[in-house]
Amino acid sequence: MLGMFRRQDPRFREDPNALHCQVRTARNGEVIKVRLSKTSEMSLQGNAYFVRKSLVGPKTLDNATLEVTTTRSHKVTLATVDGGELLSVRDWE
Repeated sequence: MLGMFRRQDPRFREDPNALHCQVRTARNGEVIKVRLSKTSEMSLQGNAYFVRKSLVGPKTLDNATLEVTTTRSHKVTLATVDGGELLSVRDWE
């Protein structure tokens, strides 16, 4: 029941169809804007959703891998980036 009232992770912005975030790559610091579709990209695993997305920076071709786990109501419970870092929404450009 408490999960229903959970706040969204401050590194993600939510709209009715997707979660949005930005990743700064470790190699050159390029910022990649990411959209995670709630309907087509997330896989149901038990009582949670999971997505792994490979990212490539359009300018520098830097690589990063984003892994996100959410509740069934799409509140982020775990997010990791290999090859970069997630930016807080307040730091978005």
